[in-house]
Amino acid sequence: MFTPTPSLGRALRRLALTTKQAGKDYYKGTGSGAMGRHTKYGAYRIDWSKVRTYVVPDLSDFQLKPFVAENIDTPTKTHQFAGNVTGKMYLDAWKSQGGDI
Repeated sequence: MFTPTPSLGRALRRLALTTKQAGKDYYKGTGSGAMGRHTKYGAYRIDWSKVRTYVVPDLSDFQLKPFVAENIDTPTKTHQFAGNVTGKMYLDAWKSQGGDI
């Protein structure tokens, strides 16, 4: 003999609450939390006591290897625009590579 499918009412109570199941004033958010407040002038002032800080452990005697192989050579060629780039430098390089104005 076949039994009917159980209703979803009991199963839905165990699932996480979504914005479609709650009332119109429910806002779930992203869980990131506020790190400050908006001022009346439209700026955002950071409250440094609310900013998350992460403590990095000492990794000097760490046994695992990095994802990049150790025998990879570092690139030696430096880019011609290393450092600050002005608009004139960018346009001159663009023209020399075939750009036209």
